[in-house]
Amino acid sequence: MFSYLFSSYWYRDSNKWYLFEYIGFKVALQFLLSLIILYFLVPKLLHKKKNTLFVLSTLFFIYVIQTLYSIVRVHYFEMQYPEVYQGKPPYILWNRMTSFIAFISNITWVVFPSIILIAIKYYRDQKDIIELKEQKKATELNLLKNQLNPHFLFNTLNNLYALALKKSDKTPEVIAKLSEILDYMLYQCKDNYVSITKEIELLENYIALEKVRYGNRVEVSFEKNIQQNVHIAPLILLTFVENAFKHGVSQELNKALIELSIETTNTEITFKLKNSKPKGSIENGTSGKKSIGMQNTEKQLDLLYPNAYKLEVNDAILEYTLELKLQLHEKV
Repeated sequence: MFSYLFSSYWYRDSNKWYLFEYIGFKVALQFLLSLIILYFLVPKLLHKKKNTLFVLSTLFFIYVIQTLYSIVRVHYFEMQYPEVYQGKPPYILWNRMTSFIAFISNITWVVFPSIILIAIKYYRDQKDIIELKEQKKATELNLLKNQLNPHFLFNTLNNLYALALKKSDKTPEVIAKLSEILDYMLYQCKDNYVSITKEIELLENYIALEKVRYGNRVEVSFEKNIQQNVHIAPLILLTFVENAFKHGVSQELNKALIELSIETTNTEITFKLKNSKPKGSIENGTSGKKSIGMQNTEKQLDLLYPNAYKLEVNDAILEYTLELKLQLHEKV
């Protein structure tokens, strides 16, 4: 402000030392008002929603600054540099202190730097808030993933343990599939979003692993219509498929059915799942309880697709259906 005003007044007066003192004094007053507003009025009043008191206090301090300027001008500058003010209209101190018009007309130069600094501070505060929200979101997502991965691993190791007890020839195949799944979960899906083709590959490995375990007891169909290789939050769909095997196959004495379909466009991902349920699981449709994996998945959807997803679940007596639609945004 000092450099701007000093360069603006440079050709208006030949007395450069007067300009240096006069402009320096005005900028000092602007600086003082900015400190009062930024470090006292804003945190003490504005941040506490005392808006009316903030406005009144700001106007009061503006008046104090203007009065201080008028006093110093009359008792110092006009006396120290009379040649500068020679021929100019008389500057009557009392009239200046009591004139509403003079108060309004001088507000601009007093508060101009304060407005700029408040705008900068507001921008920085908003930037910090956004960064904190992103950090909080990342922390929550990591916690959810850390809860999900052991849950999935626990179920898979149980499957592997059962095969090992039977000394099944399929055990090496299960270990290979599990190795591919863990490699994906540990090293390839650290980002918030991954390629849909990678997520489909994960589902296929998991389905293959479960089919080894259940054999002819389950029939799985998986339709894929990938028009665009979009990105999706990792491990979201795995929980749904895992629950289909857990609740639709594990207790089924006859052949269980699982139907999966996934379709992508450049704006949306649609995932559908349907699985049969054993006749003895009537209470499952009315319990209303969600598994840990389902709860975590919904929390991840809330964080990564806020107001941009639709999850419909129909838990009937003999059939479970699910449809998930994800609206893609600029981050995906």
